[in-house]
Amino acid sequence: MRYTTFGRRTGLRVSEYALGTGNFGTGWGAGAEPDEARRMFDRFAEAGGTFLDTADGYQFGESEELVGKFVAADRDHFVLATKFTNGATPRPGISRTGNSRKNMVTSLEASLKRLGTDYIDLYWVHFPDDLTPMEEILRGLDDLVGSGKILHAALSNFPAWRVSRAATLADLKNWAPVAGIQIEYSLVERTPDRELLPMAESLGLGAALWSPLGGGLLTGKYRRSAEGRLSDLKTLVHTESTDQKTAVVDTVLAIAEETGATPAQVSVAWLRERAAQASTSFVPIIGPRNLTQLDDYLGALDVQLTPKQFARLSDVSAIPLGVPHEATTGARDAVQGGNVSLVTQPAVPVA
Repeated sequence: MRYTTFGRRTGLRVSEYALGTGNFGTGWGAGAEPDEARRMFDRFAEAGGTFLDTADGYQFGESEELVGKFVAADRDHFVLATKFTNGATPRPGISRTGNSRKNMVTSLEASLKRLGTDYIDLYWVHFPDDLTPMEEILRGLDDLVGSGKILHAALSNFPAWRVSRAATLADLKNWAPVAGIQIEYSLVERTPDRELLPMAESLGLGAALWSPLGGGLLTGKYRRSAEGRLSDLKTLVHTESTDQKTAVVDTVLAIAEETGATPAQVSVAWLRERAAQASTSFVPIIGPRNLTQLDDYLGALDVQLTPKQFARLSDVSAIPLGVPHEATTGARDAVQGGNVSLVTQPAVPVA
């Protein structure tokens, strides 16, 4: 396991993978049993993993409770991330959900208690609530950083325009900076290539990438059976709903055959190479349900795709970038002096 700084705006050092704990606990009937979750945590830690990502809403707080027990013996060794917005109760109320300062503070205090710690390394706003102004969110997070109860703050599942405005406001007002974003990204979900990932690179934000296997689609298992997220959780999963997704799975399976790796390892190896080519840190959040799946993920650390294999996967999964990106790409030759091949492009995208 290698380590990276989570974006250029922090000194927060995280492992190459984050272990997502949304599957820890039994509240949804789709997660790992506590004993299996403990074994996965131990195996992840033995492999050098340090970055743990959970949320108050996962299994209505049970995931946080388990993670708190797991890290108790060596809390400071781990980078602990959790989230607020959805609430930790099956009976949500107007004062127990959303991004208001009130819910932010009460949610954090409850998370600290469940996690058995007095600080959170990285605190995510889980979703935009479409009600709370960004100024209130940022000012509240800045107060929490000032109190020492959180070390860094970040935004999960927010659109690029809101993240970029948040980063600018924090800079102008000398509030705690936005450390990063958390979004879905994989070979079957590459829409963040339009705005979110270029923004993260240009602004120096870390990017935590969830569902790197497209909810299991990229393993090829749904061609044999519907068992898995497709049958149990029935959400956060992709299907072969388009010709392109079928072509992506076909290519993943073909390269798995060529390399002797599993389809999951090929898919994660592509994501690791994508991260290696980025100018800021891209960290896949892995979500195994058992030790076998965890070992499959860890095996991807030893898979090295050839440049041609990486290009095949990139090409088959590429999406139309849409407006205005396709027009600006077409105009680049003209606006850069008439011959773009003579221009050395900046290593970091221009903001």
